[in-house]
Amino acid sequence: MNILVFGKTGQLAQELSRLEGVTCLGRDHAEFSDPAAAAAQVAGAGIDAVIIAAAYTAVDRAESEERLATTINGATPGAIAQACAAHGLPLVYISTDYVFDGSGETPWQPGDAPAPVNAYGRSKLAGEAAVGAAGGVTAILRTSWVVSAHGNNFVKTMLRLGAERDQLSIVADQIGAPTPARAIAAACLEMARQLAEDPGKSGIYHLQGAPEVSWAGFAAEIFAQADVACAVAGIPSSAYPTPAPRPLNSRLDCTTLETVFNIAQPDWRVGLADILHDLGARP
Repeated sequence: MNILVFGKTGQLAQELSRLEGVTCLGRDHAEFSDPAAAAAQVAGAGIDAVIIAAAYTAVDRAESEERLATTINGATPGAIAQACAAHGLPLVYISTDYVFDGSGETPWQPGDAPAPVNAYGRSKLAGEAAVGAAGGVTAILRTSWVVSAHGNNFVKTMLRLGAERDQLSIVADQIGAPTPARAIAAACLEMARQLAEDPGKSGIYHLQGAPEVSWAGFAAEIFAQADVACAVAGIPSSAYPTPAPRPLNSRLDCTTLETVFNIAQPDWRVGLADILHDLGARP
């Protein structure tokens, strides 16, 4: 199966690029601020499915660049979805837990009403709506707290700061779970394959690591696995203000994904061990 992936340098795209049958397009071939130009890439011969892994992910900057974020995360995926529908190609679009408001403590179901609390979440919700409106064979996959050995991410930041300090104050009232980009990549390919065989599996799904944890708990596990002598002090979100508010409840219910596609939640602690190994932070 030949998969066209929009995205080349992000955490997910780099993991997808390692898989057989995948061709990744970067900005040199698909500028995501130009919906028509990006959608034109779908017309190439020999494509069996499309995955949109490219996105505007600067959550705080999106507060002042919402129009650009909405073009990249909303209008362009919509244009690509329309092109996929016209060519009869299944599409997997990556979305986020940030489409929810983060209230309560119950894991979010795919059918729960979205209510994003920041510009980034609104831009991704616009993408969901545009992809769904295209009328093709599509799966929207919401995920959270993506981690890998690539790019700038929480794991690398903790390793750097943990080596410099004896204690770090980390937010403890935002609850969710890290999701290894490698697991998301494998899920995307499997979903694309099954969508090609059974278009009736179109819909919205969730994929998140297990078990649930806070950012503070995640940091503590990073230090434990990497044998870094740095203590973690949990703090409330109010003590670490950011331009874009973050949802407190990022728990995602992944039951439907396992029922329909037979894709189970990955254990993020195992994924973390692989990431630390890739970074040379553990044997």
